[in-house]
Parts: sequence; C-alpha cells; structure tokens
Amino acid sequence: MSAERHYQEWPSKIATLREQAPDVAAGFGTMFQRLMRDGALSVREKELIAFAIGMSLRCEPCIYAHVEKALRSGATREQILEAAGVVVMMQGGPGYVHVPAVIEALDALGAETQGANS
Repeated sequence: MSAERHYQEWPSKIATLREQAPDVAAGFGTMFQRLMRDGALSVREKELIAFAIGMSLRCEPCIYAHVEKALRSGATREQILEAAGVVVMMQGGPGYVHVPAVIEALDALGAETQGANS
C-alpha cells in the first residue's frame, strides 16, 4: 500500500477497529498514551525508536504511522532518514528495502529537507 493511500484509509480502519474490538483499541490506546509522553526520553526520541522498530519488523503501517508521529513531535526528515540508516546497519538488506517506504511517507507528509528553503 502506498503512503498516500495509507494516510487516506487509516482513519476509517481505526474507526472500524474501535467499533468492532473496543477493548483492544482502548487497551492499546491507554498504553500508548501513558508511554508516549515526555519522560527520561522525549516524545520525539520515543517516536524515532518506535519508527525504527516498526521498520526493522518490516511493518509498513508502523513506518507510515511513526514517520508521521515523529514529524509531529519535532523530528526532521534528516533525523528520520538517519534512524532508517541505523536500521539498515543493524539489519542489512531487509532494512534497506524499506527505506523507499520511509521516503514515500516523508514525501506524502510534505516533510522538507532542512535548509531547502533557506
């Protein structure tokens, strides 16, 4: 699935999940809300970690979700791509083939390269 399609369809998929499996959605939501706030690690750092784990697990919806959340929490395109590079270093080819999905997500969300408009 393309990043554009994911971002268009994901809200309705989550709404269906909440309707048909409310306990699962509520439980996950509670855990997510409690963990994904500033603590010893910033939300930005946690989102970069979550992104890298999702990428290493080859989970495209995770890549798309956490690229978006990392950008919202202040991460830059360069930081996300550098985190992707760490995944590739640790994982080799299976990580490398998912970098295009990361770039597609960044492009779909309009994330600009730092200094591009300077």
